[in-house]
Amino acid sequence: MKAIGKQVLDQVSQEARDNPRLRKNYNLHPSDQSACHRLFNAIEPGSYIRPHRHLPAEKDETFLLVRGALGIVTFDDAGEVTGSALMEAGDLVAVDIPHGQWHGAVSLESGTIFFEAKSGPYQPLSEQEKAPFAPEEGSPEAAEYLKRLEGLFA
Repeated sequence: MKAIGKQVLDQVSQEARDNPRLRKNYNLHPSDQSACHRLFNAIEPGSYIRPHRHLPAEKDETFLLVRGALGIVTFDDAGEVTGSALMEAGDLVAVDIPHGQWHGAVSLESGTIFFEAKSGPYQPLSEQEKAPFAPEEGSPEAAEYLKRLEGLFA
């Protein structure tokens, strides 16, 4: 049995703050090849997750907010925003994203952690799953794009 408490969450949040990408996973599944992926994602403000989608029919994703505040944004094929959800403790705490849906997430508060569940095994995103309308992570345009997404929740 794995028991996850405040000490583990505090530790993974600190690791996210220390990571150049400003995020860190704490996996419960034993390997990338596991059929079901269950993990805690610690994500700090300023972390850019390029919008993407998961094409396989079994790759729906569910996010459960553990603490902090997280903005979820969905897009159409042209990159236009089709929806947004502000996840905050005590209010909206779960979002289910169907396979094939372009989506991204932004951390709106330090110490934000969400639990993610989706089918495995892990597969790097294919070119068809990376949003062509969004800049690549680490590119000069990514910071400005992230600010635009964060602005949806201001």
